[in-house]
Amino acid sequence: MAPASSKKILIVEDERDILHLVKHYLEKEGYRVSTAATGAEGLTLAKSDHPDLLVLDLMLPGMDGLEVCKRLRADQPTASLPIIMLTAKAEESDTVIGLELGADDYVTKPFSPKALVARVKALLRRIERSKDEAPARSAYGPLVLDRSRHEVTANGKDVTLTAKEFGLLDYLLQHQGRVLTREVLLNAVWGYEYYGTTRTIDVHVRRLKQKIPLLNDAIISIKSLGYKLRERDS
Repeated sequence: MAPASSKKILIVEDERDILHLVKHYLEKEGYRVSTAATGAEGLTLAKSDHPDLLVLDLMLPGMDGLEVCKRLRADQPTASLPIIMLTAKAEESDTVIGLELGADDYVTKPFSPKALVARVKALLRRIERSKDEAPARSAYGPLVLDRSRHEVTANGKDVTLTAKEFGLLDYLLQHQGRVLTREVLLNAVWGYEYYGTTRTIDVHVRRLKQKIPLLNDAIISIKSLGYKLRERDS
């Protein structure tokens, strides 16, 4: 993995104390950090500064974090930008909306700055690993996942996935025919330190099916357990 000093993190947070605290801890780890206090400013910086990861607050003045996330995912240059969403709301519905719009991870306030830094490291590390692990490509009929380029194509057309969607699809492709519980998928794709709910998996599976229709019948829901990708020769 590239050193932290080469990684740029953008924090979009309107609470000054939280913003300065998170910035301090990330800079202590060697990351280059830029900040924004509004959604509009954060959206502009995300597009112009090309950060490696975005820490995005849900509740922002004017344009909220959900709208920022939605617009970033709709724009090709930022569609795969890793996003960790911060929310002061504990309701599961808020988290699900963020995940539906393409956030890769979320942290609920109040949180430990060290824990957030750990989540940043874990997400960046998993993206790097997905590029390095062999074999470089997996095929599932007309679906091709290229780990070295972090690219997915279906029927010859590019499919834009978030970091977690890519990781989930990668894991399913490597374990075709096996029943994978939601807990196994969380541990494999989100990491053992992840403390979100298993609903996260359901949201990401649904998004994969929306983006890649051929997976609608290929990914089978196993009641009360998890999911299985039907075996296919290629």
